[in-house]
Amino acid sequence: LDVEAVRVYASELSYVVHADRLLYACSQDSTDTIQESITEHNLNRVVVASCTPVTHGPLFQDCLRQAGLNEHLFAMANIRNHCSWVHSDEPEIATAKAKDLVRMAVTRVVTQEPLQKSPVPVTQAALVIGGGPAGMNAALTLADQGFPVHLVERQPSLGGNLLSMFFDIHLSDTDDQLDPQTYLVDLTTRVTDHPLITIHTSSEVFETKGFVGDFTSRLRHENGDFDEISHGVTIVAIGGEEYRGSDYGYSSHPRIITQGQFEALIAHEMSIAEPPSKPALDLQNVNQVVMIQCIGPAEDYCARICCSVALKNALQFKERHPSAQVVILHRDIRTYGFKERLYRQALEKGIVFVRYDPTHRPEVDHAEEEGPIRVHFVETVLGTTLSLNPDLLVLSMPMIPAQGSRELGTTLKVPVDMDGWFLEAHVKLRPVDFASEGVFLAGTAHYPKLLDEAIVQAQAAASRAATILSRETLSTGGAIAYVDPSACVGCLTCVRICPYDVPQIVPETVGVGGVVGTAYIEPAICQGCGCCVSECPAQAIELLHYRHSQVESEVLSMFDVKPLQVQRRG
Repeated sequence: LDVEAVRVYASELSYVVHADRLLYACSQDSTDTIQESITEHNLNRVVVASCTPVTHGPLFQDCLRQAGLNEHLFAMANIRNHCSWVHSDEPEIATAKAKDLVRMAVTRVVTQEPLQKSPVPVTQAALVIGGGPAGMNAALTLADQGFPVHLVERQPSLGGNLLSMFFDIHLSDTDDQLDPQTYLVDLTTRVTDHPLITIHTSSEVFETKGFVGDFTSRLRHENGDFDEISHGVTIVAIGGEEYRGSDYGYSSHPRIITQGQFEALIAHEMSIAEPPSKPALDLQNVNQVVMIQCIGPAEDYCARICCSVALKNALQFKERHPSAQVVILHRDIRTYGFKERLYRQALEKGIVFVRYDPTHRPEVDHAEEEGPIRVHFVETVLGTTLSLNPDLLVLSMPMIPAQGSRELGTTLKVPVDMDGWFLEAHVKLRPVDFASEGVFLAGTAHYPKLLDEAIVQAQAAASRAATILSRETLSTGGAIAYVDPSACVGCLTCVRICPYDVPQIVPETVGVGGVVGTAYIEPAICQGCGCCVSECPAQAIELLHYRHSQVESEVLSMFDVKPLQVQRRG
């Protein structure tokens, strides 16, 4: 689009005393120029017409603060995403639309008002939910920085999925191979010995209330007792679990097992683990192993780590039984990143890969409970149905959300997706944050991950949490909802509709028509989502920075109609 034409147009608008053109508005030089312009021209409002306010709005608001202006005396017109990108083949239309957006932003910024924030003391302690590798690493990362941590684990002992992991993924001969069980012992020892970590096993979070910097949670213990703890942040790291459905005859035959059980069998053969079942299967008598990928929920979405785990176990088995045959039936092999080396190693070891069509899944049958297993599948290259009689059928069961994840999401007021995984605020911009301030996410509660990925994300979540705990106070307020008590009828609509359970009825107040008990919204908790504003039948609630008059003036200016010429209804 013609940026210079937009600048000239902006300079002629009412209230505009200065219009500049910057190559990269978000660069350090450009923000310095904006601050100089504020001082030179005695500006008290600023409009930036460039890219999306979602990513760069806070940057320009900080620029205003440094220049001595209130950060809410600012508006942003997104002429990149809304004009130049979507109308790249129509520059005249893009330019005209950019002028409209700039005019709307200028009209609105004139009506905006400075908003103030209030300091709220921070409870410098953390609640970590989940005692697996992610939860323990998050707890250690915070405790090592001097912050007290309450670590809550539903099971009687710490460890999570790490308790059933015996082999690391070994990508090459030059890699340092991690022994998961040695790592588990070391990690658990460091956590239990740390003076700032309080461990609550056989416990779960029953209730939580409060807001970022000042939460209060109740823990319910297995014996029926309750504890109440205060904390400033929460990290959710409850992990996932292996799917155990009846697909392909699982649980109907002792030689049909999961990858987790297969790994435990190999570890038992090496005398480093107890068998997953008694009597343990003897791998010395296994001459052929068939693995089936993409089972149960993994037929609808890729469970991400199944292929890597299957190849890891297949290579471990082949290393100890080189004469045995391993056949992997798959829809696709997805050993992402450097884990592609596992696939190459498997080919070199003679592991056979056979692709099947999802419309013709493999079929498994066995005549009797402990009789021979038969696997029938259509080989896509030959177009022929083949059959195998494996000594062991290993099912690559996907990881699924941990039991109680949806209930915990409801308790913490954080979202889960359609499959039950916890949902981050933004996949790129806030990958370990929830939409609710002060609550963070780590490990396989997010989605299936390998051990190293879970550890890294746990450290990232703890680092984000530390940015809150390291402060004595937090600023609250700004663009939040406000209730006019004199217009409130106490209908409870806002109380029911708020996704964060913020509005409350205060019995001591009197509303319209003498109604006793009006709504009150705590500024420190309000997330500024605006749900209550749109639902209030009495129009007693307004969202600061998005007042009805402000939004109305912006909309009317789109049609180049002055707001004062139109009388508002109601």
